[in-house]
Amino acid sequence: MIYPEFLNKGDTIGVSAPSAGVGRKLEDFDRSLAVLKKKGWQIKETPSVRLNDMRGGGAETRGKELTSLFADDSVKMVMAAAGGDFLNEMLEYVDWKDLKKHPKWLMGASDPTGLLFPYTTLYDVASLYGANAGAYDIEPLPKFLKTNLEIISGNVPVQKSFSKWMKTPGFLAEKIEFDTPVRWKSTAGDIEVSGRCIGGCIDVLKDLIGTRFDGAKKFVKKYKDEGIIWYFDNFSMSAEVFYRTLVQMRYAGWFEGTKAVIVGRVLFESSETGMSYEDAVHLAFPQIPVLYHADVGHTIPCMTMINGAVLNLKFTGRKAELEFLLK
Repeated sequence: MIYPEFLNKGDTIGVSAPSAGVGRKLEDFDRSLAVLKKKGWQIKETPSVRLNDMRGGGAETRGKELTSLFADDSVKMVMAAAGGDFLNEMLEYVDWKDLKKHPKWLMGASDPTGLLFPYTTLYDVASLYGANAGAYDIEPLPKFLKTNLEIISGNVPVQKSFSKWMKTPGFLAEKIEFDTPVRWKSTAGDIEVSGRCIGGCIDVLKDLIGTRFDGAKKFVKKYKDEGIIWYFDNFSMSAEVFYRTLVQMRYAGWFEGTKAVIVGRVLFESSETGMSYEDAVHLAFPQIPVLYHADVGHTIPCMTMINGAVLNLKFTGRKAELEFLLK
């Protein structure tokens, strides 16, 4: 596994718009960038970042702009500006050989899963499922985002499950208020396992299954002796679609050698038949331990996940610890 260099003071972060542009929320975006600049980092944006466009502009343009940040020696890390819905259309225009030739930390959340997953599984470069460049506009900056900034600075602490989470989606709330007790649940009691970490937003991952950007089987084969720990961030899949997608992944060979699965809280829950998400994980993984309602994904606070790293996962008495080892 290739681990890129972390950021030092004075380094430049390249910001691209592989998914949506941020033109409709420029004030929030600039507040977020101000946090990064205050840490001593410089920002270099590609032209499509500030477009008011849910597709972030043309697919080919977005692919070339992302590639340009990897080819630019002055850029030390690349962040996605925002999430969205249309990232997968630009994947064919990314010069993946150039990304592998110039390995850098690539970070995003939600739709940028479509980039992070092939980057790690096909090209063996670690990536960060943590925050988009526009995510740091929360005042005061909460602990989970401070931890994220620590990680991209090279300090990778043990992340512990939080005490409370925010039930209202952050982008729909007038203020940030952690108001609901955190209750991680397990299908197998206490868990203590180690394995290579991989995953992302399952709403996005499902569109990669069986395509040339699906490196799951390659990744699983390479690290089968260490075992795999998957994590899934479910944005809005119904319980039934979530279950069927997990079954499809199993049929596609994704879960060979899996030691455990982590499933985050669902941001927008629904069911067509009365199936619960708990039913879904029990049915999908009858023999693999699953932790669910975890601090992973679209609900906040959330942990920063390191794709490709060795994850020491410990769960006891509804509390979890995630220790990432870069080896």
